[in-house]
Amino acid sequence: MADSKMKLHCGWFFLNSAALFGINEKGLDFELVFVDWLAGEAKTKTFLSTLNPFGEVPVLEDGDLKLFGTKGDHGITRYLAEQYKDIGTNLLPDDPKKRAIVSMWMEVDTNQFLPIASTLIKELMIKPYQGLATDVASVQENQEKLSEILNIYETRLGESPYLAGESFTLADLHHLPLIDYLLNTEEEELKNLIYSRPNVAAWVDKMKMRPAWLKTVVMKNHIVDLMKQRRLPIRLDSSCHELTVVAQKTAVAVGNN
Repeated sequence: MADSKMKLHCGWFFLNSAALFGINEKGLDFELVFVDWLAGEAKTKTFLSTLNPFGEVPVLEDGDLKLFGTKGDHGITRYLAEQYKDIGTNLLPDDPKKRAIVSMWMEVDTNQFLPIASTLIKELMIKPYQGLATDVASVQENQEKLSEILNIYETRLGESPYLAGESFTLADLHHLPLIDYLLNTEEEELKNLIYSRPNVAAWVDKMKMRPAWLKTVVMKNHIVDLMKQRRLPIRLDSSCHELTVVAQKTAVAVGNN
């Protein structure tokens, strides 16, 4: 008999965290399957033929359903929100107009925020870990673009506590993993861009204290530990380890549920 337990195949990659976050917001039981995509494990014949022909993570298995991401995991989180609507946090409103607003801000994430944030993460985190030089001009250019977007977010979050209205939704969920990675770079200007805007700062701080996010941080850093065992650069662990300790302590304090 096939194993029917939900599985999430993922690795150390910022686009994986939203899927983890979504599962935790729903409080679902699942198995975390580590995929060392930096070592090419997502490009093996087995992975390509059975999980994702594009050779990318994350991949969600739920019974006989397999959902893969290509440049993000919106499909996975939307499935979780709809399939498990009555479990855990309601991430998609029932009202069609409110639902449309969530979709609109998810599109903003995909087409405006994600390209800029992912470029900054690549230049400031991934390339240094791979021994590659950071493109300083690209960092400066994208920081300026990010500042313009955050000005729009600051205005929006002055009108409502979350991007799509009064409650936390998929629109917010997809932003936090990227923001968290940006805040954990060594680039102080990025932190200033976020925390110099009071509405954006309040929004980020509220999301970072969600029990589901605290669980996600612990899981992310479990992945880091697995990568450390593969003898990847030790720099990968330093700030992440400290974040894990804080998250574990905070999760206990809030009941970790």
